[in-house]
Amino acid sequence: MCGRYVSATPPDQLARFFGAASLVGMPGDPDERYVGNYNVAPTQGVFTVYESSGERLLDRFHWGLVPFWAKDPSIGSKMINARAETLAEKTSFKRPFATKRCIIPADGFYEWKKVDGHKRKQPMFLTTIDGSPFAFAGLWEVWSKDGDVDATGEPRQLFSCTIVTCEPNATIADVHDRMPVMLPPDAWDTWLDRDNRDLEALQDLLVPAPSGLIRMHPVSTEVNNVRNNGPHLVDEVEPVTGG
Repeated sequence: MCGRYVSATPPDQLARFFGAASLVGMPGDPDERYVGNYNVAPTQGVFTVYESSGERLLDRFHWGLVPFWAKDPSIGSKMINARAETLAEKTSFKRPFATKRCIIPADGFYEWKKVDGHKRKQPMFLTTIDGSPFAFAGLWEVWSKDGDVDATGEPRQLFSCTIVTCEPNATIADVHDRMPVMLPPDAWDTWLDRDNRDLEALQDLLVPAPSGLIRMHPVSTEVNNVRNNGPHLVDEVEPVTGG
């Protein structure tokens, strides 16, 4: 699964990278600098690239997909990931797989590696070789509660998303039995196109990324606590050794 990741690239740069119009405002003071999130956790707001009315957009969605039929949004905490192999079968995911696919940008993500002779696992940080953002395949959905409207009388809506996972590549297999699907640039148009209903062809995109794309190093156990944040979390540390 993918349960914790890094989102450090400012939204205006993400919008340019993914060719999207940004709906995310930047700080009003030009002297303010974007403060990235180095310990993104489920149920937080996360940057999401999606298509609406033929336009590619960047916005913040709730991480943890809330199906349109859910009675309340708490179900989303159990749907932070979706297995690629069963997207077309699961009640929660088959509709968004057909019509609401997205990309969730990440500057890296964390996994926890077992260490012989130790109860505590070693957190590892995984990022791209060239430092560019990952493009995690995702699904999105819109949920609203009956009778809940905003000041204008429009339904109050919750936009949520989930990260699609697949079997691991050789780099990640030693750490975890799943990995996020990482879409290459030449697959972005196909994945985001809401008119594309060729589920078989879309399923073919959901494969492990090449091992050569990813580098990995050990990081501090500070990342284990979601209250800890800051760029120091991705600094390389001496790994815990067996014994």
